[in-house]
Amino acid sequence: MVALVSDAGTPLISDPGFHLAAEAAAAGRSVIPIPGASALLAALVASGLPTDAFLFAGFLPPKESARRKRLTELAAVPASLIFYESPQRLADSLADMAATLGGDRPAAMARELTKKFEEVRRAPLGELAAHYAAADKPKGEIVVVVGPPVHAAPAAADVDAVLVALLAKGGVREAAEAAAAVTGLPRRDLYQRALALKAEEPEGGDDD
Repeated sequence: MVALVSDAGTPLISDPGFHLAAEAAAAGRSVIPIPGASALLAALVASGLPTDAFLFAGFLPPKESARRKRLTELAAVPASLIFYESPQRLADSLADMAATLGGDRPAAMARELTKKFEEVRRAPLGELAAHYAAADKPKGEIVVVVGPPVHAAPAAADVDAVLVALLAKGGVREAAEAAAAVTGLPRRDLYQRALALKAEEPEGGDDD
């Protein structure tokens, strides 16, 4: 039996130890996790941001161009994003997050979780970036949690265009459900609007 123990969070998370688990599994050995302190999950819970879907992105690249490229790739992911970061790069990373993900996107910086000097600061990315650009470098292990993207509601004309196209292929109920998935708007409101559009059609049709 071999045991891997860490005093810096759960082993095999954001470290090269996953090779050990892969090799053990390939050799037919049992890999049995014993949960310990997990900074990413503790930060997510403390952040107050959505937990129904999240993506752990580990450490961002140290260079600005590569870091912004990676953030751009993650910008549209419909989930809370979780990053590990070093105190030395926190201010620069937050500035790049604000620039690529949006300064008004909700976020939280958590450090030294479960320890004596635990701190959780919640604010939009732009405010966090400004704060840490002026503050002294924080100490300890840092986790940054960024809320999922918030999409602006589509214009009424755009919603009508979506509904008209969907009504040409099916009934009111199906059109409302499909439009809700596309626009993020309440299905009930879309159903009522689809009914109105259906009534405006010259020859009418089945409205479910």
